[in-house]
Amino acid sequence: MIRAALTGGALLKVFAGLSGCDVALTQESGDYCRSITYESLPYTVCTFKTGRDDIRLFHAGADGEPYRQFETLSSALEAEGKTLVFAMNGGMYHEDRQPVGYLRTGTGELASVNTNDGPGNFHMKPNGVFWIDGERAGISVSEDYIASDIDPDYATQSGPMLVIDGKIHPAINPDGTSRKRRNGVGVSADGRTVYFAISDSLVTFHEFASLFRDRLDAPDALFLDGQVSRIYAPAMSRNEAGMDMGPIVGVVE
Repeated sequence: MIRAALTGGALLKVFAGLSGCDVALTQESGDYCRSITYESLPYTVCTFKTGRDDIRLFHAGADGEPYRQFETLSSALEAEGKTLVFAMNGGMYHEDRQPVGYLRTGTGELASVNTNDGPGNFHMKPNGVFWIDGERAGISVSEDYIASDIDPDYATQSGPMLVIDGKIHPAINPDGTSRKRRNGVGVSADGRTVYFAISDSLVTFHEFASLFRDRLDAPDALFLDGQVSRIYAPAMSRNEAGMDMGPIVGVVE
């Protein structure tokens, strides 16, 4: 699966200027995006409400060509009279930008839920599915998702799970030393609030999982990707460019 080559000076440029006070979106742009510091590490957290905010998964346009970049998706929505107010890479993908796992967008499903064993973070079991069904959202362990009767409007599969029923994934080592830029999603216990987070410095899996469990109080959270992680939040003057993406999660007005 694709991994970005941002290292050293390139990462310093990405992170430059990202620290500072909390920055609010306009009320029309959902709840808010804000810069926070947790355990001395900087993050950007964007919070949206399922009953009010239009959260979607995207992959390709009507021609079947993946959007690949935030600007392409934003322009396509503008042509429909809509505005992209937030976006983030929405899951892991292959070299052809097709998703590694299950993905349901407004145009249908791509692939089935992937429960195969294999290398890499996606196959660090259990992995999971983030889904949106009307006015509720959830994150389910992949096998539980298959066994459920959930028929959501949108869904994306990634891995590993970061938090499962209030507990950090058992395979995530508190003393792990691998540090990368990471992004993920968490859902509140009532399924009405969705938290999208991206680290604004290099963090370990355990540090990132702790953000969702202990700072955001999300009983379930899912890792979306690392290194290729980036965010589109125009109200914060954030439109991060980089490698072409596969799945994209976004909020639309």
